[in-house]
Amino acid sequence: GLEWAYSVQSFIIACSDETTLLTTGTKVTFRLPYAFTLTAVRASLTTAATGGDLLTVDINEDGSTILSTKITIDASETTSVSAATPDNAQITIDIDQVGNTAAGKGLKVALIGYKT
Repeated sequence: GLEWAYSVQSFIIACSDETTLLTTGTKVTFRLPYAFTLTAVRASLTTAATGGDLLTVDINEDGSTILSTKITIDASETTSVSAATPDNAQITIDIDQVGNTAAGKGLKVALIGYKT
């Protein structure tokens, strides 16, 4: 795609510590240092969640989701990939749902794209 004509960059944001079970709610709030076109997002866990509920992560710009489909990580898995729309304002990363047997630990979210 056109984004490869630009220098691709990634921001990886730690959304929890490595050992505490995850809970729902806003985990981190930050501002990107410059206008940034988001082309992909990824999420990973250090310890997988278990149970029937998917770990579900949302990324918001000024309080509204930027994802057409929220990021989910299947039970007993530690990674997921999803697409997103462009963004350059205040960002929050929220956990909307956790595993119902074990919540998972060590969430990180990568924002991938290019400076615009």
